[in-house]
Amino acid sequence: DTPGHEAFTSMRARGARVTDIAVIVIAADDGIMPQTVEAINHAKDAGVPIIIAINKIDLPNSNPDKIKKDLTKYNLVPEEWGGDTVCIEISAKKKTNLDEFLEMIILVADLNEIRGNPSSGGTGIIIESSMNKGLGPVGTVIIKRGKIKVGDSFVTSDLFGRVRLIRDENGKELNGAVLSQPVEIIGFPSVPKAGDKLFIVKNEKVSKELLNRKEYERKMMKIADSRRTLTLEKLSELVKENEIKKLKIILKADSYGSLDAVEKSLNNIKEEKIKIDIIHKAVGPITNSDIMLAEASNAIVV
Repeated sequence: DTPGHEAFTSMRARGARVTDIAVIVIAADDGIMPQTVEAINHAKDAGVPIIIAINKIDLPNSNPDKIKKDLTKYNLVPEEWGGDTVCIEISAKKKTNLDEFLEMIILVADLNEIRGNPSSGGTGIIIESSMNKGLGPVGTVIIKRGKIKVGDSFVTSDLFGRVRLIRDENGKELNGAVLSQPVEIIGFPSVPKAGDKLFIVKNEKVSKELLNRKEYERKMMKIADSRRTLTLEKLSELVKENEIKKLKIILKADSYGSLDAVEKSLNNIKEEKIKIDIIHKAVGPITNSDIMLAEASNAIVV
């Protein structure tokens, strides 16, 4: 749960799409913040399992039970309360329960049958990118399939290149990176886009063929997206054509009283053809974060 400005919205959305399991860290002395709610909504919309890590339990004013109680408002009921949300109380500073926390991640991965093939063609996702004065364009990549080695040719978005250097999180140079490993890769012709996939290919000829195909697919997707973006004008047409089963709503209001009243009114609407699903609600004006969440989840902002 990254604190701070709305600029982190795209990072949260990207993280939820990239990950197999979302771990949401909440300070036991602080409680659930608007950013926490946004992180929960992104993880839910991405359809990934959620683990709650309640941190800073070593502080005298920590209150983990209050966090657990507040989580129930967002349909995250802790396992010890009869729900299915894994909540672990930890202290990063004192290293309390960190082993148990890691074990729970493995358990959730096993229960959800989250696996990867270490022998398949190398594929990664670019988490972040930057321009390094000494090294040139750098991409921080998590390996999603197979293995990526120094010397491999790759394609990402509209770029192709060759892996010149691989470094781990401590700056140590590696010959290769394996499944689920985060690494820095150097060899991009220009700074790649965060969130893009990286594919290992046999040679430069295959790279160019792939780029031509990707360009065509990108144009087709752009046309499809412009048709797919949900508006109130299109809603009635989609309902008539029976193409929409669920209407996702992002609800904003001027006060909590108004918010509760409108939410109850919406939930009381009984409609057989379409189910109303309020994926995010908050008090205040509509923000860029709301629009980005609406675009990502195909929702209507009310």
